Formats: sequence, structure tokens, C-alpha cells
Amino acid sequence: MMQLKDILYGVRITAVSGTTTCDIASVQFDSREVQKSDAFVAIKGTVTDGHKYIDAVVKAGARAIVCEELPKEMVDDVTYVQVESGNQALALMASNFYDTPSKNLKLVGVTGTNGKTTVSSLLYQLFKKAGYKVGLLSTIKIMVDDTEFPTKHTTPDALVVNKHLKLMNDAGVEFCFMEVSSHGIHQKRTEGLAFAGAIFTNLSHDHLDYHKTFAEYRDTKKILFDQLPKTAFALTNIDDKNGLVMLQNTKAKKATYALKNYADYRAQILENQFDGQLLKINDNELWSKLIGYFNAYNMLAIYATADLLGLDQLETLRLISELENVDGRFQYYISKNRITAIVDYAHTPDALKNVLETINTLRTGNENVITVVGCGGDRDRSKRPVMGNIASEMSNKVIFTSDNPRTESPTEIITEMEAGVEPQNVKKMLSIENREQAIKTACQLADANDIILVAGKGHETYQETNGKRVDFDDFKIVKELLNSLDK
Repeated sequence: MMQLKDILYGVRITAVSGTTTCDIASVQFDSREVQKSDAFVAIKGTVTDGHKYIDAVVKAGARAIVCEELPKEMVDDVTYVQVESGNQALALMASNFYDTPSKNLKLVGVTGTNGKTTVSSLLYQLFKKAGYKVGLLSTIKIMVDDTEFPTKHTTPDALVVNKHLKLMNDAGVEFCFMEVSSHGIHQKRTEGLAFAGAIFTNLSHDHLDYHKTFAEYRDTKKILFDQLPKTAFALTNIDDKNGLVMLQNTKAKKATYALKNYADYRAQILENQFDGQLLKINDNELWSKLIGYFNAYNMLAIYATADLLGLDQLETLRLISELENVDGRFQYYISKNRITAIVDYAHTPDALKNVLETINTLRTGNENVITVVGCGGDRDRSKRPVMGNIASEMSNKVIFTSDNPRTESPTEIITEMEAGVEPQNVKKMLSIENREQAIKTACQLADANDIILVAGKGHETYQETNGKRVDFDDFKIVKELLNSLDK
């Protein structure tokens, strides 16, 4: 139990009805989770408005209601707190309820369009190998040192984040690496978190269904850096034209990394092969199992972060050479018939282009590249023809298929992808709505030494259609299909 007035510390309050010295059992924003003596925070979400459920949670035993609009009828013995922002209130209340856990470890946020999961996951791997107790808050999973917690949503909410940060405190975790999405920043989920550093990877076309303009998307990312304290570091990729924008108003110590421009941390690719690449980072050479330009940037960001957090540089280089690929990020399998299948989360035009460029730099030219790709439903529609164009232009054969259609028609999504295909590339194109059938067709079309890219879903182990999720694992399916063809 904690008193409401302590949970509300730092929240912008406009009105109060009732006492704030009452005891609160827990903080909730999902009306279905509310129990006796809880505080309920009404959030105006994209799908529903929590204000609709105030009467229901009062009947369920809620002791306090925190909302942007006070209800017309208020019940005795229930405290009503009107706030400027329900999202901000939830984030600060979650942090206060769990005793501001982010202050008791070094929390580093990773933001950008591509590379967030890889950079945060590999930093977790590296610091574990260096002997530290480490935490990870990512779209794939939450790790409290060695204990894994599955994530229900791609971006954990403020309650989930602070609850697991408190578990990290209890476990003696020293460092935590967290993916920070533009949605999370915009919905104020990061309010109340004490960051020791932030990393900017890159910015490209994504989430314009949510942010409406690219400038708004960029400026939302920038808020993470604007809010950093003087004691933190701000690390940015200055090969990206938005890299320096992130540093404009930050009070944090500024650091830069790049492959093409002069920067504090620089890297050069000396060799690039299917089993790894030879990098030169700040005059030291290392072999990495992770391949491609995009992974060279990821390795450089990891090296720079480790250095800024005080790890020995040569030890960091040694540990980077031991790092393994993250699930669904350029994850590959070579069959007995010498067909290479690559599964990658590339679901933006830039990510798809990066993966296909990497494949095309590694091939001899005699192999065919067969790409299986779709686009998610209820998401940014403007990227669909762009991705259709990239896939058809940079592959020998492309199969358009379903991704997670959600509430949209898979056929219409595929039609929008097809619209981006140039006339000279139409002959390369197939459209097969059923994703498993599309992958099977790619396997049947492939000859020895050919390369199959299955893009868009990566690590996901489900496919979502009309609110229902069914088991679907790209890597498992393509591996099984290739093995059955081998027999």
C-alpha cells in the first residue's frame, strides 16, 4: 500500500475531489484489472477512452480516479483527481508507485526507425558477457538479468516498464537497455524515467499513419534527447541527416558515430562475407558474425555506448566479436541443397533496401534472389508501393503476400504494393495471399546457391488477422520447407 499523495508526486493536477491521504493497493489503466483500493487512470487511447469505464471501476472497488475530465456524478469515499494529461500522470504514478526504479541503475534508451531491437539486445548480450547483471526492455522480450518475461505488446506501457525496472533493482541489475519507440515517447510512457544515455540509430519512412508528417515523427524522437540530464550521454549517427538534429537542445554529453563522416567513433568495413565481416573501429580491427552495412552501424553504436559507460575498449572489441545475431534480424539458414534462406524484420522501405543491398553485395551474381514480402494492415499505407518497388527492383523474383493484415483486406494491401512495381519489373512479380504458400513457392522456385529473403515479420511467432493471432514463425516454416525439399 502507498498513499495517493505520494503516488501523485510530480503529476500536473488541475482539481481534486476527496482526500489524497488514502491508501492505494495498485495503479491500473485497464478497467478489467481494477480491484479493491486501486487507483484507476483514465487514458484517452487510439482505440478506446478510459473515461467510459469510470463507473465500472468504481463499482469494482477503485479508491481513486485520475482523469482528464471529471465525471458529472461523483461517489463519496472515492477520490477524483483531474490532471492535464492521463498519459503523463500514468507514467509518473507508475514510477512513484515502484519507488522510481530507473534511478537505481543505468538506463540507456535506443531510438530510431531501424536497429533499435538489435542494438538494445546486443548491448544486453555484451554487458552480460562482461560480467554485469543486465536488464533489457525490448519489443521481443523483457529480461531481468537471466529471467525472461514475454511482452504482450510491442511497446510496453509505463506500468510494465516500471514494474520490471523494480524487479531489476531487486535483482541487483546495474545496466538496462531499452527500446524507445516514437509511440512510447508521444504517449509520454518515458516520463519519470531517469536515462543515463540515449542512442539515435537512423530515421526513415515509418509510422506516418500515427504521426502524420515526417517532421512530427522526427521531433517526437528528439524529445528523448531534449529531456536528458547533464550527467547523461547523447550518442547519434551523423551519417543520417537527422543525426545532429537530435543533439540540438540536449544538455547531455554529446557523442557521434559514423561510417562515412568524421565522428568521435568511426568504422570501416574491410571485408564482408556471408559468415561475417571484418571491421576497423577507431584503428582496431575485429571480426563480427553480424554482416551488412546496417550491422556495421549497429556494432559501432554498441562499441561507442560501452565506451561511454566505462568499459575497456579492447575488451569491448573482443566481446563484440562473440556477439550472436538477434532472432529475426538477418537470421539465415543454408539447406543441404545450398539454398540460403534469410529471415529479416525489414518492414520499412529503408530496412528492406538495406537487407537487399547487403544480399546483393555478398552474392557472386550467378544466384537468384527471391524475395517474399508483405506490409502490415492498419499501418502507414504510403510505404506499400515504395516497398513493392524496392523488392521488385532489387530481386530476381518477388512474391507479394500477407504480413499481419489486421483489420484490412490482404488483397487490397498487396494491390497497393503492386502499384509501386515499374513496368520492366512486372514479369518478376507473383502475388500469393497465403504467406505459408508464398514461402513454399519461393522454396520450390529456388535452385542450388539461390537466396530466399522472407521479410517483414522477423522474430514474430504469430500472424494477426481481424483481431485473432495464429501461430506463424517465418524462420521455422522456411527451414522446414527447405528440409522437406532436401529429402
